[in-house]
Formats: sequence, structure tokens, C-alpha cells
Amino acid sequence: MSRWKPDARGRLEKAAMELYDDKGFDATTVAEIAARAGVTERTFYRHFVDKREVLFQPNALADVLAHATVTAADPLAPLEVITHALIEAAPVFEERAELVRQRQAVIAANPELQERERAKLASLVSTLDRALQERGLDSATAALAAEIGIAAFKVAFERWIDDPDQHTLARHIRETLDATRHLTARPVRSPAQAR
Repeated sequence: MSRWKPDARGRLEKAAMELYDDKGFDATTVAEIAARAGVTERTFYRHFVDKREVLFQPNALADVLAHATVTAADPLAPLEVITHALIEAAPVFEERAELVRQRQAVIAANPELQERERAKLASLVSTLDRALQERGLDSATAALAAEIGIAAFKVAFERWIDDPDQHTLARHIRETLDATRHLTARPVRSPAQAR
């Protein structure tokens, strides 16, 4: 190996995404990831348990969501608190937009990884649920708001990933959660129904 270069973790993540895209997740080995990043396999294992962890590494998202939920201004309705928390968390994704998009493409192509992604989303629901209860919401309201919030986040995230105009994730989050308000509003009658 050549002389030590900084940011081994970042280079490993970038190399893995490129290889997953080129060869597919299953066909890519840890040795290939390490070689492309210019490090040893031992260095890979200092940063990641396995090649899946490159996609599902712990990040600050849960902490940001919990903190933003608990510290949101009073008085806010539960979905307004959720909107605030998700917008506070948007930079976690926006700062690494290209890698996030590559990651989602890999997950979309692998059913076993999709299952793990669903588990990660479920853990975020639990994080929001607990944080909302810390704000004083009853358990049923907190659970419902958390589920709606993460469902809306999932829709907003997918829209952001595929957005040809490259609007911010925060904008998509706000628009999607604003749309949830219409789910319980009185339906507008079409002219045909009015007759």
C-alpha cells in the first residue's frame, strides 16, 4: 500500500458504493472494496463489521430526531413537531446527497437489504415515539404521530432521491407532511358529484 491517506472510512464508503453499482452488492467482496479505496482489508474491518454495514452504518440521524423532537418549541401540534424534527435531520442526508442516492439504488436492487432498511425505519419510529412521549404526549398519540411522520419521511425521501429539479429534502419533507393535513379534510366535490 502507498503512504497513508486521510479519510479511510470515506474512501471505503465511496469505493463500496462504486463497486455495488458496477458489480452488484452480492458480487462485491471486502477485498475489492479495500483495494479500490487503497487500504488493507484489516483497515476495512476497523471501520465496518461487514459490507452491509457500509450501507447501514450508525449515524447521527436518530440522535438528531430525538433531540429536535424533545426541544421543539411549545406549543406545537404533534405533526408540527415531527415536521420540525425531520427538517432538522435533513442535512444528515443532504450533505452526502450523491452517496445517499447511490446507497438507495443498491438497496432498491436487493430485497434482503430492503428488509434491513425497513427495520431501520422502524427503529426511527420508536425513536420519535419515545421523544414525543417525553414531550408529554400519551402513548397512543405519540405512536400514531411517529408512524405518520416516518411514513411521510419515506415518501419525501423517495421524491427527493428522484427529483430532477434537485429541490432540498427539507422542502420535500415539508410538502409531504403538509399533504397529510388533507387526509382528514372534507373532500371537495367534483362538478359531476354535485349534480
